[in-house]
Amino acid sequence: MFGPFERAVAGRYLRARKGERFVSVIAIFSLVGIALGVATLIIVMSVMNGFKADLMGRILGLNGDLSLFGVSRTIGNYDDLAATVRQVPGVVTATPLIEGQALLNSGSYNAGGMVRGMTMQGLRDLHEVSDSLVAGSLDKFVGNDAIIIGVTLAERAGLSVGSKITLISPNGAATPFGMMPRIRAYHVVGIFDAGMNDYNVGYVFLPLAAAQIYFEMPGQVTQIQVMTRDPTNVRPVRQAIEQAVVSDPRVRVLDWTQTNNAFFGAVQVEQNVLFLILTLIVLVAAFNVISSLIMMVKDKTGDIAVLRTIGATRGAIMRIFLMCGASVGVTGTVIGTAIGIVFCLNIERIRQFLQSLTGTNLFNPEIYYLERLPAKLVWPQVFEVIVMALVLSLLATLYPSWRAARTDPVEALRHE
Repeated sequence: MFGPFERAVAGRYLRARKGERFVSVIAIFSLVGIALGVATLIIVMSVMNGFKADLMGRILGLNGDLSLFGVSRTIGNYDDLAATVRQVPGVVTATPLIEGQALLNSGSYNAGGMVRGMTMQGLRDLHEVSDSLVAGSLDKFVGNDAIIIGVTLAERAGLSVGSKITLISPNGAATPFGMMPRIRAYHVVGIFDAGMNDYNVGYVFLPLAAAQIYFEMPGQVTQIQVMTRDPTNVRPVRQAIEQAVVSDPRVRVLDWTQTNNAFFGAVQVEQNVLFLILTLIVLVAAFNVISSLIMMVKDKTGDIAVLRTIGATRGAIMRIFLMCGASVGVTGTVIGTAIGIVFCLNIERIRQFLQSLTGTNLFNPEIYYLERLPAKLVWPQVFEVIVMALVLSLLATLYPSWRAARTDPVEALRHE
């Protein structure tokens, strides 16, 4: 498409000589604008992808892909029901548990929290907790006074393995003086770091038997938590479980798309809006390409006339300026892609360096839920950004190139 003649002339025009610096400066700004736009798009979309994937992994890792709840708040025949669910294709684990709220007290520290009662095997299957113990051991997760807490809770309350923490539940025994809260102390046998601040500060785990005693639910649980092989395709598994337990009208099944759909939907909408907004950066850079090419055409009007008189066709002139604009767009896209990928691969190191340099917390886990800044490169998405930048850059060169090809050599030479 581009012959040696067009490449030679386009290369000459891109190397500005004395008196042509202004046009060259505008072209450089266009290149920088495209590079920054592409890099920003890749970085922001990767951070959003990482944030969504990490958040989804943490939430589903701790709450399960779907759960069976009792219509009357509790489930009595939970062992048989869990065994039935485990037989469903696609199910990895089915863990009975008790979940309830309580006030966590240790000395001067008081805060609300979620208490979960699980068997030792159930907690081992909950890898977000069992694989992230920073102190203690799961082997001691037995008896009626054992408890496992999060690392943030341990830091705030000044607790360690062997310390005592008191659980206070407002639902206690009725007395002539009113409702008396249930109060019981437990020994810390383990401390976990789930990677999410909300779970590290607000969740504690009891052995199932101890939770049944504390919440006064002998032989009962509040739900059966189910993990599947493919959380993104959980609906067929949910339907199969519903068919398997259809004979038990006291149970209802809810998957994560029903319980957290609004939250993840909001994240997806935010990601789409950010993509559209940041695309404007590339669009503005593309307009800079148009302005720089128009100025180049005006500056090279005499050269175009001479080229036309010595036999250059309108197509050749158009291809020359197409190459000039495309070179800026392609170079900017390549540089921006390289910057974006390198930044995403080292984003946590860059964050820590900037934090040490400025002395400020750039990613507060209490606000963003996660302990570190995530980034996940989705290569099809990176390819879409590259294609979009190249298409916008090439479209920006069409009108100036067409104007250059339409230049009348007679009129141009007359004015020269």
